[in-house]
Amino acid sequence: MKSTPIPAVQEIIARCRMAGLRRTKALEQLVMTLLEIGRPMTLSELAASNRLTDQCDKATVFRLLQRLVDHAVVRRLGLHERAAYFTLLMPGKHSDYLICTSCGSIEAITAACPVHQLEEEIRVKTGFRQLYHELEFFGVCPKCA
Repeated sequence: MKSTPIPAVQEIIARCRMAGLRRTKALEQLVMTLLEIGRPMTLSELAASNRLTDQCDKATVFRLLQRLVDHAVVRRLGLHERAAYFTLLMPGKHSDYLICTSCGSIEAITAACPVHQLEEEIRVKTGFRQLYHELEFFGVCPKCA
């Protein structure tokens, strides 16, 4: 496992507090787990993580994730009929994903994002602030093909 970047945890907790969320041990442990693992995780994976099993039950993790999604701290990925995956939204960092429509696996795209230029053009033309996008491609992975 990667070591947890403490300034990143503090920044995310500060964002949560600004959004009106209480700082709880479960919130801290959830954020630290998502940061350490560094990939999208399912509710089951998160609830079973060593950090969270001592703090709360699966229902509490789910409610906490929903609040974090509602406040744009966490991004929900996946197909609606399959298990959702959750990943932290970090200001200034961007990830796009490939999602298999057969098995539901998710992987980050390593190619440069072609939408950044369009996003900037939209920002200039419309005057929108804090503009962002989330890009997901759906298809059948090589294992399922």
